[in-house]
Amino acid sequence: MSEDQKRQLQQQLWNIANTLRGKMDADEFRDYILGFIFYKYLSEKIHFTANKILQDSGEDVDYTNVDENSETGKEIVEAIYEEVVEDLGYFLKPSELFSNIAKKGHQKQEGKSNFILAELSKILNNIEQSTLGTNSEDDFEHLFEDLDLTSSKLGKTEDEKNTLISKVLYHLDDIDFNLSDTNADVLGDAYEYLIAQFASGAGKKAGEFYTPQQVSTILSRIVTSRKSQLKSVYDPTCGSGSLLLRVAREAKVSDFYGQEMNRTTYNLARMNMILHGINYSNFDIRQEDTLEKPQHLDKTFDAIVANPPFSAKWSANELHLLDERFSQYGKLAPSSKADFAFIQHMIHHLDENGIMAVVMPHGVLFRGAAELIIRKYLIKEKNYLDAVIGLPANIFFGTSIPTCILIFKKCREADEDILFVDASKEFEKQKNQNVLREEHIDKIVDTYQNREVLEKFSHKATLQEIADNDYNLNIPRYVDTFEEEEEIDIQAVMAEIKELEAKRSQLDLEIEVYFKELGLVF
Repeated sequence: MSEDQKRQLQQQLWNIANTLRGKMDADEFRDYILGFIFYKYLSEKIHFTANKILQDSGEDVDYTNVDENSETGKEIVEAIYEEVVEDLGYFLKPSELFSNIAKKGHQKQEGKSNFILAELSKILNNIEQSTLGTNSEDDFEHLFEDLDLTSSKLGKTEDEKNTLISKVLYHLDDIDFNLSDTNADVLGDAYEYLIAQFASGAGKKAGEFYTPQQVSTILSRIVTSRKSQLKSVYDPTCGSGSLLLRVAREAKVSDFYGQEMNRTTYNLARMNMILHGINYSNFDIRQEDTLEKPQHLDKTFDAIVANPPFSAKWSANELHLLDERFSQYGKLAPSSKADFAFIQHMIHHLDENGIMAVVMPHGVLFRGAAELIIRKYLIKEKNYLDAVIGLPANIFFGTSIPTCILIFKKCREADEDILFVDASKEFEKQKNQNVLREEHIDKIVDTYQNREVLEKFSHKATLQEIADNDYNLNIPRYVDTFEEEEEIDIQAVMAEIKELEAKRSQLDLEIEVYFKELGLVF
């Protein structure tokens, strides 16, 4: 599929999504359209797999046309179930496939669409039920709970709701997701496009589920530097899972781990994984508060990426000082700012030879009290901090503050200094948002990978230099971006002022003559 065809698919899906837009808020119609796209994907995946099984067994029949009520049909459905549920993790009968329910909803009876809402709700529930007792049960549990087909926002009456949903399904059914092309992730790209579109319209809520692609790319390229394979990647605040999936574009990843507190976003992350072709056995996404109820404490990871909520509140309960994630520091991050609590949590999970890249507000670089003690311990006692990269302001949805990327390694190759990069001016201004272009991303990543020192852009600060600054990591202390202003020739400026005054006096005389001719007082 060409780039133009990909863009066309993305636009088609966005147009269909906007069918719901007038009825509800962006984050609400997001849940419906992404849920329906996911249902269509599951259906097409089953359809494609079942047809291949039937073809290989010599059966000249399309799975959608199998009569489930006949003895032969029952045997076929049972055989397909046995083959696919372990591999794909779920099952759909022929009558439950997206195309069949979409066609049924489009058909008219007495001038009205066939009523499909009850049947559709049952099908979505059956998908979850088909996983009970299997290894994929946790990955499909309550996956469609945000698709409330009884919501009044879909319409005032049952007929209005049914008509709207039938229309959305019918238009989606017209789109070919091209699942037979195993080398292309066309649908995955389109899904990411839609998530980004919803994020751009969600304001402050966007930060709950989406990291801008440009930032994700920097983080991903950094943690995969000179690596083609990773055993595992982890994101403790994974949102929609987009950051984890971005890492997989840079290197082959065996297993994905994540945790997300928001239930709706957690469902979106699991859908996103499956829709990108990640088998249920290769991801472990959990729903809980990462700091208060961590779910993967027994594991360490090759790569960790994260964009935690900036300066979020947390309990800072003194009992956490007994927690191995925090105990060695002697201090907890303040309850009003959990930034360092997230860093400590991630450090705990980082493999000895792993790498971690996390987005943080600038306050973590210089704030005092407990945060200074934690920062000093990480640098002086552990020497884990590898680099600090300052990003431009206004590149995140929902906040205009400048941010930075902190990179940590437990076994650093260059352990005598810390690299500072000031990329705050590396952006292109677009309407209300600043954007990092490919050349900006390349410059940042290349500078980090090569640990280059570039005038007014990067600096390698020795550990002694940082100690002399009392472990204040504020980037301007290390990267001098001062631009000397051009000297002003006072004599020339004075001469220009005198010349202008003379011209003004001459104009005043000319204007006075015109006023007298008109009989007016100047």
